[in-house]
Amino acid sequence: MELSDSIIFCFASLQYSKASTVLSVGGIRQQYSIPENIKMCQFSANFLRTINQYLGVVTQPPIDIQFNPSGYLFLASEDGAALLEENVGIQRREGAEISLLSPAQLKKKYPWLNTEGVALASIGLENEGWFDPWTLLNAFRNKAISLGVYQSCGEVKSFDLYTEELRTHDGDRINFSRIKGVNVQMPDSIESTKIECGFVVNAAGAWSSSVAEMAGIGTGPPHSMLGIRLPVEPKKRYVYVWHCPDGPGLECPLLIDTTGAYFRREGVGGNYLGGLSPTEEEEPDIQDLEVDHEFFQDKVWPKLAHRVPNFQSLKVKSSWAGYYDYNIFDQSPVIGVHPLVENLYFATGFSGHGLQQSPAVGQALAELIIDGKFKAIDLSIFSFNRFFKGNKAVERNII
Repeated sequence: MELSDSIIFCFASLQYSKASTVLSVGGIRQQYSIPENIKMCQFSANFLRTINQYLGVVTQPPIDIQFNPSGYLFLASEDGAALLEENVGIQRREGAEISLLSPAQLKKKYPWLNTEGVALASIGLENEGWFDPWTLLNAFRNKAISLGVYQSCGEVKSFDLYTEELRTHDGDRINFSRIKGVNVQMPDSIESTKIECGFVVNAAGAWSSSVAEMAGIGTGPPHSMLGIRLPVEPKKRYVYVWHCPDGPGLECPLLIDTTGAYFRREGVGGNYLGGLSPTEEEEPDIQDLEVDHEFFQDKVWPKLAHRVPNFQSLKVKSSWAGYYDYNIFDQSPVIGVHPLVENLYFATGFSGHGLQQSPAVGQALAELIIDGKFKAIDLSIFSFNRFFKGNKAVERNII
């Protein structure tokens, strides 16, 4: 199959039932510790505000992203207050509108909140809140199709590589590769279809490491560049939905507790959703998306009820699980081209905040592929090269 000057999206399923995008809680914030993360979310917030300008299709109704600008509220204990204040300083220098609140100010603004154990808090005043992930996904897809992008429902099985051996000034041999074709197994077929390509973007989320291995990444000799695997692994996370008619009202932000538990309002009918990332010892099996309801009862609910006393009477209505594409190296994204596979680009490893940064990442990769460099935001800090050099880009605000 030959498609010249075409772009093809390849999905294992067009139902997206296991896609991290539609299983996320749809949050967007500027409260990060790395300036590049802040800049990406500022770009994305502006993109979402003007989404119809970029993703509108004349034959379809206007896009309503259902953005709720209620902000993120981070709570810090005495031990975490200095770090929170330091992070807010970084955010403000990047132009983010963030306010610091004392416990007394918190109680006045949110009377439903128990401020015990809280020394300081920060609230995003603009460009923070949540939106509907499914609407954004469909908007991207519909716009792409309207511009002539092809959709392929199939599973990538392998790459056809062209490899050339070069020598350095020191006489060392280095193999440079280029992907010439992608072999895709279509539904109800035992054979693969070859799709010739000029470049490949690995945006396979939690499973992107397996895709990278098909290009030889992580399979080379130890301590060599090709011996370094893409350090992205699936981590299962639970989201619970509960009803509490006496819970926080319309002014409720997306709250992140000192314990790491979080919640936000869901609609206007007294419903809320939230969860908690497990400890390393509590990490659940990733073989399925079954939900552990005891985790809510034993780990999440006590923390919620302590922070919001009215949550003591909540009733769980539903739940689901999804995957983080978790970067075990430094929890920050991998964006850019591989140094030895010259036409393989990465957009993965976001560790839970990929959806909110997706507009900025799409812009950045388009610049890199077309112009050969980042232009709007320099994201070199997130290159694959850092794994070889051991330079971590540690984001301290991972939920």
